[in-house]
Amino acid sequence: MASEKPIKIPKQAVWGAWLKVKKNGGSCGIDQQTIEEIDKNPKKYLYKIWNRLSSGSYFPPSVKGVAIPKKSGGERILGIPTVLDRVAQTLMKDMLEPRLEPIFHEDSFGYRPNKSALDAVGRTRKRCWKYSWVVEFDIRGLFDNIDHDLLLKAIRHHCEEKWIVMYLTRWLKASMVSADGKIVSRNSGTPQGGVISPLLANLFMHYAFDMWLQRNYPGIPFCRYADDGILHCISKKQATFLLEKLRKRMSEVGLELHPQKTKVIFCKMEGRHSEHKRCSFEFLGYIFKPRKVRDQAGKIFLGFTPGISPTAKKSLLRTMKRWKLHFRVGDSLDDIAQAINPVITGWFNYYGKFNKSSLKDVWTKLNWRLAKWLGRKYKGLKGKKRKCIHRLGKIAKVRPQLFAHWEINYKPSAG
Repeated sequence: MASEKPIKIPKQAVWGAWLKVKKNGGSCGIDQQTIEEIDKNPKKYLYKIWNRLSSGSYFPPSVKGVAIPKKSGGERILGIPTVLDRVAQTLMKDMLEPRLEPIFHEDSFGYRPNKSALDAVGRTRKRCWKYSWVVEFDIRGLFDNIDHDLLLKAIRHHCEEKWIVMYLTRWLKASMVSADGKIVSRNSGTPQGGVISPLLANLFMHYAFDMWLQRNYPGIPFCRYADDGILHCISKKQATFLLEKLRKRMSEVGLELHPQKTKVIFCKMEGRHSEHKRCSFEFLGYIFKPRKVRDQAGKIFLGFTPGISPTAKKSLLRTMKRWKLHFRVGDSLDDIAQAINPVITGWFNYYGKFNKSSLKDVWTKLNWRLAKWLGRKYKGLKGKKRKCIHRLGKIAKVRPQLFAHWEINYKPSAG
């Protein structure tokens, strides 16, 4: 009779974790093993993971360091675990999340079930109408600089099981292999790209920021999405005071506020007056700034509202450029619509939630790219931009639902 495992982990839980990893997709880690390869015989691989986790002998392999560009410029290094390590991390996340979720603050929105970035934008929008001043802050390199001792202290506070602490410690200490093959040891941080990392980062920030603010300054509303956050204040003096206290607090826990992305902002709108030079801020792909708005009675006044940010808009336009639609002359218009409509719909659902008219020039540029495709597709339209947009407008009149942005009334003009 086989001896009982020292750590009780249901096999069904491992299978459920595998199904989530398989659904999420993603690239392979340093072992080059793909999801497709494991899917040919999942029981073989999953039994091995279950056996090692249950016996206490599982040691996570190094993560693969991959550089990806930031929207604001520069690069961010992601640590990509192997597929099977993602299964193990997902299993641990499924066990930890239900016990940690109830303690997290309602104004923490990043990487949490039933909360979204749009929820955070909406809440911030309402508070900007109530409070005249904002402290916009960004934590430089949060995932790379989390203090392991402080994080493990928080983990032990919520986890009596020594084996959970043991495995989390091993994941935190797992080395990274850079693109040139160099092995980088880790003494702080949790790899951005790991399944368990966002949950651990939220736990760290729960004590480093959320509870610190609530305990010391309970009257200050805030909104945090991972390493980006907003504090709402009644005066410039209060905002400046809190910013200095926040800098000191982050230093105490081994973190640093980003000097360029951390500012005091005046929420300028009707009835508010200040000579403060900064009257706008970016948060989660939106820019909050003074805009003319119309109330329910039809009266126009100066409000302070969000719309797609210049940084996000540039990112969308770069994506459109990478599509190189005008070179796809072998495809039909239906083929192109099928390929890009899911992306367009995602853009509209996110950036069109608030001040959707700020997306107008994105849809205009997309129509011009489609018109350019027509010009290359049909010889009689080559080099004739106005005729191309006119022809596209006629198609839009006949088939208004062909493209997602046409369906929401951003059709090319056929006039």
